[in-house]
Amino acid sequence: MKTTRRNFLKSTSVATIAAPFILPSHIWSAQVKPNDRINMGFIGMGKQNQHLLRHFMNLPGTQAVAVCDVDSSRRKDARQRVERHYADKNQAGTFSGCEDYIDYQKLLERDDIDAVCIATPDHWHALMATDAAKAKKDIYCEKPLCQSIKEARRMVNAVRYNKRIFQTGSMQRSSEEFRVACELVRNGIIGPISRVEVSVGGPAKTCDLPEETMEPGLDWDRWLGPAPERAYNAALSPRGVHNHYPAWRNYREYGGGGVTDWGAHHFDIAQWGLGMDNEGPRRIYPSKNPESGNGVRMVYQSGIEMLHTEGNGVTFFGKDGKVNVNRGRFNFWLGDKQIADNRKQCKQVAQEYLADAKVRLYKSADHKKDFLDCMRTRTRPIADVEIGARTVTVCHLVNLSYYHNEPMHWNPFREQFMNGKGQKEWLDVEHRAPYSFG
Repeated sequence: MKTTRRNFLKSTSVATIAAPFILPSHIWSAQVKPNDRINMGFIGMGKQNQHLLRHFMNLPGTQAVAVCDVDSSRRKDARQRVERHYADKNQAGTFSGCEDYIDYQKLLERDDIDAVCIATPDHWHALMATDAAKAKKDIYCEKPLCQSIKEARRMVNAVRYNKRIFQTGSMQRSSEEFRVACELVRNGIIGPISRVEVSVGGPAKTCDLPEETMEPGLDWDRWLGPAPERAYNAALSPRGVHNHYPAWRNYREYGGGGVTDWGAHHFDIAQWGLGMDNEGPRRIYPSKNPESGNGVRMVYQSGIEMLHTEGNGVTFFGKDGKVNVNRGRFNFWLGDKQIADNRKQCKQVAQEYLADAKVRLYKSADHKKDFLDCMRTRTRPIADVEIGARTVTVCHLVNLSYYHNEPMHWNPFREQFMNGKGQKEWLDVEHRAPYSFG
């Protein structure tokens, strides 16, 4: 069954807000007062939103009141998880305050929902987030933000126009080792930066999976949404409740491979460390061996090079030292001397090298709590939508270099290719009707 667009969501067309919006960091259109309980709806109930649902329900002042999924088993399981959680918390035999939906637009129509948490496959993020913004919901959206550079700007504009709070799920910014690494870089402790190596997986490939028989209970057309029409394959959306990450992220129609999946974390930290949250690279050069899935080189206005390499993590190379960081891993050198070799030394390093630092980065110890706190204060969170948009743009530029194997000249302010290096049509993806922007 195909979904039609809701009339109430047509009242604010993204097409009418094509130019970027600049607003102060305080966002004064607030429905949530500082002491109010925040009611949340959760969209896309796979493995990632199981974790997010559990985390948000355990934070004070929140209530999960709705879940949504196109798979009936996941939808039912998520609702039952909510009911068990609150029944146990309230020491009651039962709880029945959570509704489940197959159509996310029905969830957005509810006036009692303050915020949504979107953790669907990537190809749905932009449309759902812009619809949520128009419905006046605050938004926590999993990374990578979206499927194209144009989609990213649509999301920013919708969030700014509707004065929404938006947290991108690039949660490494809320981890100490990444913040301290970036503060070392930003304060010149390792000297002027010459290059950054971002180690993540390779680009996505075109989906060529064969048709398989689908068990009843999944609305396949809704799962595809704006992506091209194709036959079902279980690798894309395994039936029922699963505790693994499905393979849709490996295919261009639904994700961006390792470049966007992990790049939305590690390119994000590279951007943070370079102070490029409102900018990006100027030149993108293809890999000398594109079949390897790594080797793309980008150059920033300052001359700093950013290299896509194999492995996992981020390494900043300075004139006087280097910093390598990954989850639970922190390595710091000055010259040939290694100052730190594990995450537990972060506080000691910060005390010794950053006590008088001029640059102090946004400090968050809990990415989800930061989102809720910002909903109450109406200030932008640590991974605001603009940050998510800039990071995913870097990821898309890397993927475009693999897809087309051509050098690109990029203007990060106009978000346009320059000097005939890069094509305008690369900036967006097609959206299958009726799942398209208004």
